[in-house]
Amino acid sequence: MQTNTEPTKKTPWNKGKLIGQKVPLKLRDIWAIRIRLQMSHRVRELALFDLALDSKLRGCDLVQLRVRDVQHGDRMASRAMIMQQKTKRTVQFEITPQTRDAVGEWIQHARLKGDDFLFPNRVHRLGHLSTRQYARSFEGWVNEIGLDPSNYGTHSMRRTKATLIYRRTRNLRAVQLLHGHAKLESTVRYLGIEVVDALEIAEQTEV
Repeated sequence: MQTNTEPTKKTPWNKGKLIGQKVPLKLRDIWAIRIRLQMSHRVRELALFDLALDSKLRGCDLVQLRVRDVQHGDRMASRAMIMQQKTKRTVQFEITPQTRDAVGEWIQHARLKGDDFLFPNRVHRLGHLSTRQYARSFEGWVNEIGLDPSNYGTHSMRRTKATLIYRRTRNLRAVQLLHGHAKLESTVRYLGIEVVDALEIAEQTEV
């Protein structure tokens, strides 16, 4: 009997998806998501959303945060310092009062201890939330407020606050430090400044 020896063709993971730099969220998008999470009492997701915005961390770094990284004793820290896996560079970020409240409520609700992962995996108790699970949560958030998920990704969370800071201050050096970029040119490319400025001008001239 003749057998088929041809290897099975795998479908590329990115087939049918738009690949490239993801769009940052706007202020109205942030509040639309936040209010939905608050009203539906999704304590864990609200903490994840707010901390992702404040930290500007890549998903792989965000999901590996431990309670001790953001809480000292019984008090939430106002700042945190994290070593990035990809670049091995240390970044520091502010934890805003709103995020401190959300994360503190989640820690208390989940009865987490200092050495516990801040966002434990519900399936594998000793592990942390996977980047895939984080991505699914994010896709759910943007879907809920009517955004096209193909234009957004978890990296949108990393870019959002940086874009807002740049629009407000035009301070590239500040954004460079916040993201731990070695070169200012990397920050310019990362922000897509020409695009940001063009959109801002368009918004100001709308009639």
